[in-house]
Amino acid sequence: RKVHLFDIDVPGGICFKESDTLSAGDTFTAFDAGEDFGMIGVGICYDIRFPEYALVLCKKHKCNILIYPGAFNMTTGPAHWELLQRGRAVDNQCYVLTASPARSDPPSPEEGKYPHYTAWGHSTVVSPWGEVVATCEEGESLVVADLDVSKVKEMRMGIPTGMQKRGDMYTLSEV
Repeated sequence: RKVHLFDIDVPGGICFKESDTLSAGDTFTAFDAGEDFGMIGVGICYDIRFPEYALVLCKKHKCNILIYPGAFNMTTGPAHWELLQRGRAVDNQCYVLTASPARSDPPSPEEGKYPHYTAWGHSTVVSPWGEVVATCEEGESLVVADLDVSKVKEMRMGIPTGMQKRGDMYTLSEV
């Protein structure tokens, strides 16, 4: 389940309040994908903005891959979608995979009961080094990439930030 609800009001941009209709999840989601991929963590859309969530998935659940289905909009998408993916990949030295709906044109006023939400699109795969391995534009697409999960271990050994954290100065605890 989605842990962080998208309640925002960007001046001159977009106002959206998921908490009007949804309730937040209260658990971390991770699963074992077998020998080839290991543990995979899942966050939903807005969860990608919270580095602590990704850190717990990677440290406690030992995730090599984080997957975020999400529908960033035309205000936040161009500014933050790729940036956040690359940030979570570098922060946690893991692959980050995102899946977004394709962008669609607004319906005519008589067709839609609810206001139209335009997704930014741009499903992407980012490497542990923070490189965009594969991506697409805003239209309907299939993103395919070969994931070499040994690169996760290589990054974590080469730049061992996970072992160099200063536990004497700060800690992250799971409630």
